[in-house]
Amino acid sequence: MAGTDVSKSYQANSIEEQQAAYDDWALNYEADLCGMGYRIPAVIAAVFTRFVTKDASPILDAGCGGGIQAEPLAMIGYGPITGIDLSEGMLEVARGKGIYSELHQMMLGQRLGFEDNSFAAVISSGVITPKHAPPESFDELVRVAKPGAPIVFSLRHDSEQEPGYPAALERLEVAGAWRPLFCTEGFRSMPYGEPEIIHRVHVYEVT
Repeated sequence: MAGTDVSKSYQANSIEEQQAAYDDWALNYEADLCGMGYRIPAVIAAVFTRFVTKDASPILDAGCGGGIQAEPLAMIGYGPITGIDLSEGMLEVARGKGIYSELHQMMLGQRLGFEDNSFAAVISSGVITPKHAPPESFDELVRVAKPGAPIVFSLRHDSEQEPGYPAALERLEVAGAWRPLFCTEGFRSMPYGEPEIIHRVHVYEVT
């Protein structure tokens, strides 16, 4: 990973550095990840279509980047989709795709600028992970999701995962905020570039 744009995003020591790393990477982000065999968007899209009905709206794409995750869903008729991301450079790429009804610069881990019970489904792809969005991000996704809404997200499942992330899933389950519906087996999310990174895709339902 050393020297790649992926590594730069993980080496950021502040929100400002992380934002700058993604702003600089925005135009090449999808090409670089696809060259590494990036699988998370395909897996999340497949899982999403299993657990979310076509009439579920609106949908929140939390950490949308340039739209690589929402694009396949929009192509088959899901929407309207609202996207949020820390990086204005990434949001500019997303705007160019014309697949979002709204795009906002917001940071996961802080209070989001939406009312309670706003979204019928939530996706978060490759974002809630060490050195990026913190485990507390899940609390806000639950808050802005409607009761019964599926939240579909990826989570690392390798030695670099930090215990706070699985602990957050359990904490919210014990509190009765959501319940688990599904989890994939672990898979190599970037097999041609970073084969040591393993993810799983989870589905939880807000209660």
